[in-house]
Amino acid sequence: MRRVTELSMKPLGHPILLAGDGLEAVKLAQSRRPCVILLDHIMPVMDGKAALQLLKDDPATRDIPVIILSSRGQLAVGQYQGFESATMFVSKPFSPALLRREVERLITPSSSLESQTAHP
Repeated sequence: MRRVTELSMKPLGHPILLAGDGLEAVKLAQSRRPCVILLDHIMPVMDGKAALQLLKDDPATRDIPVIILSSRGQLAVGQYQGFESATMFVSKPFSPALLRREVERLITPSSSLESQTAHP
């Protein structure tokens, strides 16, 4: 899934950062400050809910838009308990073209954040 997401983001022309687990994703976001974070709901070491909480609690990353990717049915039907601070939810499987358009919409030229896209 990471490879599909990476390939779908490449046409945007921004560097893409990849993390192998939730904790690595948080550390990468804190050090590199991407303009958008694509965060899977289920990850090793730290799940998406815990990673999102850490990202939103940190002043350095709290304003970065976070898109949660999930195959879990409850998120697909709007049960977002613990994920309220996410910018958007995308159900898996997803359309790479639609996801790319949503990420592109979130990236603004006036952003003071580094132009990179991170995905665990």
